[in-house]
Amino acid sequence: MKLLFLGTSAARPTAERNVSALVLTRGGETLMFECGEGTQRQMMRYGVTFALNEVFFTHFHADHFLGIIGLVRTLGLQGRTDPMRLTGPRGAKKLLGQALALGVERPVFEVEIVEVEPEQVLARDGYDLRVFGVEHGGGAVGYALVEQDRLGRFNPDRARELGVPEGPLWGKLQRGQTVMLDDGREVSAETIVGAPRPGRKLVYSGDTRPCAATIEMARGANLLVHEATFGEEEKERAKETAHSTAREAAEVAKLAGVRRLVLTHLSARYSRDPATLLDEGRAVFPETVVAKDGFEVEVPFPD
Repeated sequence: MKLLFLGTSAARPTAERNVSALVLTRGGETLMFECGEGTQRQMMRYGVTFALNEVFFTHFHADHFLGIIGLVRTLGLQGRTDPMRLTGPRGAKKLLGQALALGVERPVFEVEIVEVEPEQVLARDGYDLRVFGVEHGGGAVGYALVEQDRLGRFNPDRARELGVPEGPLWGKLQRGQTVMLDDGREVSAETIVGAPRPGRKLVYSGDTRPCAATIEMARGANLLVHEATFGEEEKERAKETAHSTAREAAEVAKLAGVRRLVLTHLSARYSRDPATLLDEGRAVFPETVVAKDGFEVEVPFPD
């Protein structure tokens, strides 16, 4: 599982950073979160496939969604026929529908718009996408990708000791089934396969004040992506605009016990030199990094 940051600036693009967008790849699947203006060009720049089928929005401030018009238009001009799903909080159908009606002359493929609510769970193949409410007004949400437990580790030496021949029986044991040997003995999976292993958990806050909902959803996460629009010198401004400082984001990560924190959504004043934000974050949570456009982060399995 890998994250690629296409835009890491807050409110407006700068010479160094585009506005919000990030892409998650897992196996052969590509998901996009946010689609700020110019995102389709960022996809070309950083080699992101246009074959993605779903875009998720945390809220509908312009720097998070305006790029969907250009992206859908570009895909149409490229001859796309596969449908696309746009998922966001309440208001998504009206706002995104109006935006696409104004900006796309000839839609040539189906665009489905889905609205989600906090605490909703979107079940997918091998994982769930969990929606949680955040503190940014307008029904803003965050998303957590939570993988299902993986099968336990298979012990081939133990299987051989018990006389289980390699082949289909090994596969059945790996899937938790009891098998019958030619001599009539039954061998259960528990004797050869270890306990189920946890999958990975990735949490994206979107724009928000530090809040209990994010802490709770991020507990034990492998990776938390949290906005850090401001430094401590502007903490009052952060409160006024329902954003977070780097230190506040780091406190969320520490309280949640995450493994790693990535800060994004930086105010233009930190665009060229985010060292202040990095220092403030690491003072509280050492496993903090600040994203930049084109930054990739792998999310490995715990073991």
